[in-house]
Amino acid sequence: MRTTRRVAAALLLVATVGLVIAAASSVAQERPRKREAACSTSVRGSHATASCFNPNPRVDRVQLHVECARWWDPDMDARPVEVGPAQRVDLAERCWKEIRKAWVSHHAER
Repeated sequence: MRTTRRVAAALLLVATVGLVIAAASSVAQERPRKREAACSTSVRGSHATASCFNPNPRVDRVQLHVECARWWDPDMDARPVEVGPAQRVDLAERCWKEIRKAWVSHHAER
């Protein structure tokens, strides 16, 4: 009787440890960590700004892109700027009239 309980307890322990290891490796594989700077953009009239902060140990190169609303108004791209680890940068660009959309692109340094 005692041998059966010991075997059952040992099997339960092995199964629990196996489930914990499988769950930990599954979570690590599901969510790869982003290596980009966190950027927020805002548009006011014909002016667009972006503020980017890089919490990662690698350098990220960011660039602000602005698409103007009028067909005759040229779309604008700010020059690419490197954001080092734990650094913040501000980017600005404008159209002559209204802005249709503004976004930031990332080019990580290798």
